[in-house]
Amino acid sequence: MTETTVAQVMAELAALEDPKIRKVNERHGDDHGVNLGKLRAIAKRLKTQQDLARELWKTDDTVARLLAILICRPKAFELAELDTMLRETRAPKVHDWLVNYVVKKNPHSEELRIAWCADPDPVVASAGWALTTERVAKKPEGLDLTGLLDVIEAEMKDAPDRLQWAMNSCLAHIGIHHAEHRPRAIDIGERLEVLKDYPTPPNCTSPFAPVWIAEIVRRRHER
Repeated sequence: MTETTVAQVMAELAALEDPKIRKVNERHGDDHGVNLGKLRAIAKRLKTQQDLARELWKTDDTVARLLAILICRPKAFELAELDTMLRETRAPKVHDWLVNYVVKKNPHSEELRIAWCADPDPVVASAGWALTTERVAKKPEGLDLTGLLDVIEAEMKDAPDRLQWAMNSCLAHIGIHHAEHRPRAIDIGERLEVLKDYPTPPNCTSPFAPVWIAEIVRRRHER
């Protein structure tokens, strides 16, 4: 039954392929052309199906893996399974969804956070930093924020793109959520100038940490 279901789902996904959407997605490294709203509608119809999710993941197809993430049971994965899944992930969107929709909700997230932050693969390390940012914002107890700032100050400037982006997000969230570390976080951002010239659409907050921190803190004070 599962094999037939996978074939049916893959056929449905193939029918949704739009060359224009693919062209836009490929600029960001995502090799698929399916509208994500339509993908979520399929996931809503299928509901949670852990076995089907695992089979869809095995196809190594980007949009099938995105659907797998939407219909899986995040807490059902073992630590080694999630580690393997992250390492075999190619598309940035799959990487981001896997971390945010699955790993963050899994009981092994803290063990994976620690292991991934120390991993020599910068893409794997970026997942560790994304999990660290989550803790900085929501559960900072036990984190060495000063130590995190030391690492960011020493390594962010020369880090590969995805890892640099994740470290920069962590820097900004330390500054936003922890007033005692805000001056140093802003100072690090100003000196390293990471993402200072990043093109930001109107009405969007710049990812440049000093601007990002100042804008979010300002909004909070205005409430």
